[in-house]
Amino acid sequence: MPTLKIFVGTVYGGALDVAEQVKPLFEQAGYEVSIYDQPTLDDLVGSPTDLALFCVSTTGSGDYPGNLVPFTRAIVDDGPDLSELRYGLIALGDSSYGDTFCGAGRSLDALLSEHGAYRLGERLEVDAMETFMADDAALPWAEAWIDEENLQVA
Repeated sequence: MPTLKIFVGTVYGGALDVAEQVKPLFEQAGYEVSIYDQPTLDDLVGSPTDLALFCVSTTGSGDYPGNLVPFTRAIVDDGPDLSELRYGLIALGDSSYGDTFCGAGRSLDALLSEHGAYRLGERLEVDAMETFMADDAALPWAEAWIDEENLQVA
């Protein structure tokens, strides 16, 4: 059974909630799903990752949540080859912050790409000013992502 690893960067739990809400969709699509709410680089590269999904909120002025900082720092410091990685990304933010809206998700997307990872489809950016519950946007996006990227394996 292929694996989907969901990596979460969260401050108040919103991104973790999104991860937990989309998990059953991927299980129904035939994946063994694991959620990492304190992700490490070894979680990503230490064992095979057939598909990854990043659920990342933004804090401060476009910064990574504290639980994601060691993960991103390890990518920068270790420079792993991620050319085998296929991933999707759900970024949570608040457009009232202007230019830093979804800054952590955008930064992570760029970082993964710099190391050779391939994003499947478009990044979802959820605006807290428009969407009270992020999973209201994430669930339809995940369903469409599975369909449009032919990720169904079951």
